[in-house]
Amino acid sequence: MSLTTDFNDYRQRMNERVLAYDNKVIKRFFNLDTNTYAAGAIDVKTKEMLGLACSLVLRCDDCVKYHLGKCHEEGLTDEEVFEVFSIANLIGGSIVIPHFRRAVEYWETLRAEAALAAPHHSAPHPPHEH
Repeated sequence: MSLTTDFNDYRQRMNERVLAYDNKVIKRFFNLDTNTYAAGAIDVKTKEMLGLACSLVLRCDDCVKYHLGKCHEEGLTDEEVFEVFSIANLIGGSIVIPHFRRAVEYWETLRAEAALAAPHHSAPHPPHEH
């Protein structure tokens, strides 16, 4: 297992358990969340960057992991993700830093797993390494 697999498996398993209780309000909230991040006047990539910044400021590690996964799916670059991290740290202050560290770890894991899964992969390089 890996950091990303563990998180995604747990999230899926627990979402299924939560939804199995068939609570109308909770189901509507989950649906609202899903629909909020769908493409609209604002594209999905931008919405996920907003979700990531807000999640860091609110210090929700599970939310940060989720939005980092979606940002990865949307093809964000390291530079784009680190600009979002910069905004979140500026808005949230130094209390965000521990969550930021975990976010960097998760982002690097996403990148490394994607590189391993690519047909012609090479080891991921840290930024600015030549």
